[in-house]
Amino acid sequence: MKGHSILLVDDDPFILTGIGQSLETEGYRITTAESGELALELMKKTQFDLVITDLVMDRIDGIQVLKKAKEINSDSMVIILTGYGDMTSAIDALRLNADDYMLKPCQPDEMSFRVAACLEKLDLSRKIRMYEQILPVCCVCRKIRDDEGRQPGTGQWMNVDHYLWKKAGLSVSSTYCPECARKAKSEIHRIDEHSEPSPEK
Repeated sequence: MKGHSILLVDDDPFILTGIGQSLETEGYRITTAESGELALELMKKTQFDLVITDLVMDRIDGIQVLKKAKEINSDSMVIILTGYGDMTSAIDALRLNADDYMLKPCQPDEMSFRVAACLEKLDLSRKIRMYEQILPVCCVCRKIRDDEGRQPGTGQWMNVDHYLWKKAGLSVSSTYCPECARKAKSEIHRIDEHSEPSPEK
């Protein structure tokens, strides 16, 4: 899950520094913006997996940042930071498809948990959408053809591990399904029986 890109938006430099450094130590790629205006400019140039934004800011507030983040990339996750007096606005933000909200001051452990939960949800939705697509798969070697950005039928053939990593940054762990596990055990048992030395006469 580490390595995701996060945009942190707040007009308080102490918030930017504290939260930013804490998340960077966990392996996330952090970009900071000290205003809603700068956040909008950054989102036009770069696609972020997660936007963490203060709710109350001058001119362009957290609600506007939320709307623009979802407009630019509906996959982007958004966490709203809010004070105790802004709870009604925070609930309104959830109605506008914010993925979570947190009360200030934010504890590092709680922030880490909320961020991880949002990004896990993002990875899962990407994976499901990928599986929902009809993929050209070779019936012999089982490689997948990636036609994205190319003329249909001219894409690059790659193995499943490579495809999942390229599309969603997901690593594949190898294991056995129950049926293959039974077959593998039977084969090992058969080999063991044939390799046992004959009893001496």
